Amino acid sequence: MEPDRADHWNGAYADKGEQGVSWFEQRPESSIELIEELAGDAKVSVIDIGGGASRLVDAGLARGWSMAVLDISRKALDIARKRLGKQAEKVEWITADVTQWRPGRSYDVWHDRAAFHFLTEAEDRAAYIANMRAALKPGGHAIIATFAADGPQRCSGLPVRRYDPAELAETVGAGFRPVAAHKKVHTTPWGSTQAFQFSLFERVAP
Repeated sequence: MEPDRADHWNGAYADKGEQGVSWFEQRPESSIELIEELAGDAKVSVIDIGGGASRLVDAGLARGWSMAVLDISRKALDIARKRLGKQAEKVEWITADVTQWRPGRSYDVWHDRAAFHFLTEAEDRAAYIANMRAALKPGGHAIIATFAADGPQRCSGLPVRRYDPAELAETVGAGFRPVAAHKKVHTTPWGSTQAFQFSLFERVAP
């Protein structure tokens, strides 16, 4: 990892704000629907990796889910805290690089929309997957959304690694069973489009 990664993402949110970044969603429908299907009526625990200022945490709290949000950018997390007000006290906020963090507890759902594809080095991907394996309960699920094979090659000035479902499943590897995948076209705040693919995995014994 570059030593200035936190500075990069803090700068992106400081310059553009919550609604000026390309990945902003007023309502993260695909993520909400996937977690609702997994949760049913249960009060599941969810960790949102690279969640930043995403509004998934708002939706999760409204549904009674136990929410944790991990991001390298303290600025992004501060935006979310301020938006939530008193509700922010119910959230586990983690300011950390996901490749260097060590889980202190386990979760039912690991959610990542657009963090994993920034890991262009094999050792960073390996560290991420090891932490995902450690953080998920047996039988828990991981939702990983990356740029699709025909998606952008760069984001926020950084290179990304694009995936189709088969390649992502191969990268995630042992301990995770592919369950489903679908493609989604995201429209940025300025009207351009980006192709994403969402993959769902079940945590199983390696």
